Amino acid sequence: MATMHTKLAFDGNCRQCPRLAHFLDEVRIKNPTYFCKPVPAFGDAAAKLVIVGLAPGMHGANRSGRPFTGDHAGILLYETLHKYGFASKPQSVSADDGLTLINCRITNAVKCLPPDNKPLPAEITLCNQFLAAELHDLNAGSIVLALGNVAHLAVLKAFGLKIKDYKFAHAARHILPNGMILVDSYHCSRYNTQTKRLTEVMFHEVFAMIKQEIIK
Repeated sequence: MATMHTKLAFDGNCRQCPRLAHFLDEVRIKNPTYFCKPVPAFGDAAAKLVIVGLAPGMHGANRSGRPFTGDHAGILLYETLHKYGFASKPQSVSADDGLTLINCRITNAVKCLPPDNKPLPAEITLCNQFLAAELHDLNAGSIVLALGNVAHLAVLKAFGLKIKDYKFAHAARHILPNGMILVDSYHCSRYNTQTKRLTEVMFHEVFAMIKQEIIK
């Protein structure tokens, strides 16, 4: 079994990455009503499906304090989660809108908003301690859905696995040494959906596969 990296519980006041901490300070001055802190995971603590995104969006999770809530990337994600029985509503507009997740949890590889949506490698590595802690207690047979290659690599790092053994590809399915299943998808970002790199049909096919895994 692969060795987990150092595990540290989520810290909502973390400022270990100076660039990200200073950027959040600047954003908070311009947008005093925004959350502007590390964004915690959202959903069922005992979920069998854990979705890992890249990082909070400026006017999405960084504003609302909930992953993929209030931005374009969340539109397709929450519609799909609702369609396949993982969410109580098809739209996520604010952290207090009453939406709940069902046997599902959403988190990010990096918990703080990065400039230009691009965290540095060192920031991804440092924040990986929190992702490792989140994934550590999942049971064998649990499914981790990585949205994009950065999230895919972060999951591998969290489990101490070698990149060469688990290549990212849309709709790829990897059985991990600990008995968990890693599924990959292109990220549901505005760029990917508008350029049709990721279509609704493609995204739904990934969730249909996940649903079949869960009901086995």
